[in-house]
Amino acid sequence: MQGSANLNLMIKTARIAGRSLAKDFREVENLQVSMKGAGDFVSKADIAAEAIIKEELVGGRPNYGWFAEESDEIKGKDPTRRWIVDPLDGTTNFLHGLPHWAVSIGLEFKGEIVSAVVYDPTRDEMFVAEKGQGAWMNESRLRVSGRSKMIESIFATGVPFGGRVDLPDTLQDLARLAPTCAGIRRWGSAALDLAYVAAGRYDGYWERNLKAWDIAAGILIAREAGGLVEPLNKSGDLLGDGNVICAAEPIFDQFAKVIRSA
Repeated sequence: MQGSANLNLMIKTARIAGRSLAKDFREVENLQVSMKGAGDFVSKADIAAEAIIKEELVGGRPNYGWFAEESDEIKGKDPTRRWIVDPLDGTTNFLHGLPHWAVSIGLEFKGEIVSAVVYDPTRDEMFVAEKGQGAWMNESRLRVSGRSKMIESIFATGVPFGGRVDLPDTLQDLARLAPTCAGIRRWGSAALDLAYVAAGRYDGYWERNLKAWDIAAGILIAREAGGLVEPLNKSGDLLGDGNVICAAEPIFDQFAKVIRSA
């Protein structure tokens, strides 16, 4: 894919941050398994990766705004553009030595995501998209799956943890959806869930109460691969509310009917 200068900067930045995180990831298994020791280590790895990304992106485009998980928002001199960044999506997986996490970078222009990168360093899979230019994984063009039968489809979600208030809603979703489909996966990275819909690995995905940096890049990648992405509540604000449903077009209406039926 011949990307824009902005996309090329994003790809370069994601690789640099990914190398830093991959180095730290190899050390996780040597840590004492405790929330204090390992948790502090991962937090430092997360913050260090964000510092790398910020240096590259803000240094390269100093007029753009900045919105990320681990640092304060910056209002850019150019009010129409801002970076939306999650330096480590899948922190709990990282903490436990599970190789399923990613760097997520989106570029917003006038309230719409126009360029996106989701990078999985453990598999060296770089998912990218630009508005109107399609979506790619490394050198391969991405297309969502063509399945049209629920019973043949696999879906992904996030199951709330730690007593979050949206747990009952998700459990009800699972109870309605499980009898209708081929399986439900919970892999712990919203950015990769959306990218996997784009790649046809999942047929659909839904989740509640996410942050903009969790899904900004993935939304564009899924859409550019032919997927439909909407707020769970049709009148909702996708990035603002963080309630998302996504699927390939042949299955979307059936899938959405099950999830939205509550």
